[in-house]
Amino acid sequence: MRNMTRKGFTLIELLIVVVIIGILAAIAIPKFANTKEKAYLASMKSDLRNLATTQEAYFSDYSIYVSGSASNNSSGTASLNGFVPSAGVTITSTASAGTGWSATSAHTATTRTCAIFVGVAAVSPATVEAEPKCN
Repeated sequence: MRNMTRKGFTLIELLIVVVIIGILAAIAIPKFANTKEKAYLASMKSDLRNLATTQEAYFSDYSIYVSGSASNNSSGTASLNGFVPSAGVTITSTASAGTGWSATSAHTATTRTCAIFVGVAAVSPATVEAEPKCN
């Protein structure tokens, strides 16, 4: 009479664990991809709000708004009146003869864009003055 005690997992137990892990990964991976996209959009909106502060500070001192572009990507950094956007973001601003300005932003990791305008006609996708909006 032998005492046969076996230690370890059977093949079916291991396969069930692998299937469960696969199902969980299939659910989680798309949610993480969406989270990255939201982070890029939040970065672009934040940069537009910061640009608005820069524009209004400059207008307070010189009574004009500034046109130009600012970027912070792999090809280098360019500032607009001392304003440098977040990593991967490019912002283009257009002033309108002291009455207002508009700006659009783009990120290297997404095809979506954001915009803001103050004192001028609406710039797509923005519809409310001084409120950044993304498409």
